[in-house]
Amino acid sequence: MYIYNVTINIQEDVHEEWVEWMRTEHIPEMLNTGKFTKALMTRVMVQEEMGGMTYSVQYTTTNKEMLQRYYDENAALLRSKTKPFEGKFVAFRTEMQVVNEAHAEN
Repeated sequence: MYIYNVTINIQEDVHEEWVEWMRTEHIPEMLNTGKFTKALMTRVMVQEEMGGMTYSVQYTTTNKEMLQRYYDENAALLRSKTKPFEGKFVAFRTEMQVVNEAHAEN
């Protein structure tokens, strides 16, 4: 299993609009590519020196090949749809391979 993590710092003046756009448009579009099995959006609880609000979105995919297919077939189009927020965010992308997953016993 792989996780495609996107960490975004968004300016405070547009952050509420951006969160709504992520929840209702971008994340559903990412999932609708068929390349990811789930998405988890979290707020990073740190004060950034540069200001803004920081979020992490983790998209889970089955393997490296499926992630590469996302890059080849969908990434350019989906990234182009961030235009309404252009210049108001920075994004840092990381690929992670799941080594172990454990769950608490009930």
